[in-house]
Amino acid sequence: MNGPFHRGSGRKPMGEINVVPFIDVMLVLLVIFMITAPMMTQGVQVDLPQVTSEPIETPEDSEPIIVALDREGQIYLEMGSDSTPVSLDELADRVIILLERSPGTPVMVRGDHSVSYGQVVTLMSTLQVAGVANVGLISEPPSGEG
Repeated sequence: MNGPFHRGSGRKPMGEINVVPFIDVMLVLLVIFMITAPMMTQGVQVDLPQVTSEPIETPEDSEPIIVALDREGQIYLEMGSDSTPVSLDELADRVIILLERSPGTPVMVRGDHSVSYGQVVTLMSTLQVAGVANVGLISEPPSGEG
């Protein structure tokens, strides 16, 4: 029935979704995360030695256990963004527990370049006693190589 207010051509429902607002929101979030990500990195300030070396391949699904040794000789255990000062005995106990939970987790050492060789060897010996078969050493590329 056609009444006086009925139009002959009705509008059909649109079967498409407008994604432009979604893209705008995603780009804004991307910019926010790009700006705030460098501020989120935390850790112990360590002046790494600069050497030319090949990067170590680590499994992408496991985050490495990082043991940092600062210029004063203090040892820090870093898991993700958490950095905890520990003694050598505490380090061995915690690494044993962490490796029992997830075996095969890579262990890396970040040692300040001014720390004595003896302290690094003592640290690596403690890690070996804790059951770490392979220890990676973290360094920085020389400033001229980028």
